[in-house]
Amino acid sequence: MIKIGLTGFGDHEELYGKIKPAERLSTYSAHFSIVEIDSSFYAVQPVRNYVKWVNQTPDGFQFIVKAYQGMTGHLRDKKNYFDTKDAMFAAFHESIQPVIESGKLAMTLFQFPPWFDCTKDNVDMLRDIRARMKDVPCALEFRHESWYSPAFRDKTLHFMAREGWIHTIVDEPQAGTGSIPIVAVATSPDITYVRLHGRNVSGWHQSSHPDWRKLRYLYRYDQEELGEWKERLLKLEKSCRNLYVVFNNNSGGDATDNAKELQNMLGIDGGLAPRQLDLFQ
Repeated sequence: MIKIGLTGFGDHEELYGKIKPAERLSTYSAHFSIVEIDSSFYAVQPVRNYVKWVNQTPDGFQFIVKAYQGMTGHLRDKKNYFDTKDAMFAAFHESIQPVIESGKLAMTLFQFPPWFDCTKDNVDMLRDIRARMKDVPCALEFRHESWYSPAFRDKTLHFMAREGWIHTIVDEPQAGTGSIPIVAVATSPDITYVRLHGRNVSGWHQSSHPDWRKLRYLYRYDQEELGEWKERLLKLEKSCRNLYVVFNNNSGGDATDNAKELQNMLGIDGGLAPRQLDLFQ
């Protein structure tokens, strides 16, 4: 089964029009059956937020929850609001319990920074994180190309399969060591995660620019590129039962259109909640 959605549900103005922010998630679920929660990367979310989101979505809807940045080494010199690693992981576990109990947690996503390269210390860190996450499904996304270098590619994939990591396949600009190639391989027979970031090479490493996030994800996939992904997904479906695909090229309002285009190519009716009939369409 292939499920398609977007990263975040609050920013897609092209999907909502004049709909109030409080009604956006329920509207979103009429179009897509999955969503990636990214606010959890910046701060461990209060339990009440997840309770609200679970209640606003229909049966069958699922969340991918991005791990807090302190758990993936993004903070560096920034303040971590947890005194210990034990406290940080305990807080994250507690926060996502409503999603787990509702049966709506597809997986958590551990996206590591561009400086997280393939070393023994970092492999040990991955082992420690996976143990701390217990039986929670965890997807792993790298941003340093060393993990998929000729010397380590097969070992990386074997490690992920052995340790119970869901492979996150990415489509992103090929812009040096801080980006990775498309490696369309499943490490689990049950689930694979695909994140489409766009291919804006010039904007990928503009972290010093005040609007760097907008530059990085400003891209629209054309029909040929989406067709390539259609073929990859159909091939992957032969080795993995459930494929979750999200578009992260949000800056120019392209993610929604691209997601719907890919749904149409694959013959998927992605929404779960009933849509209001537009008599004047």
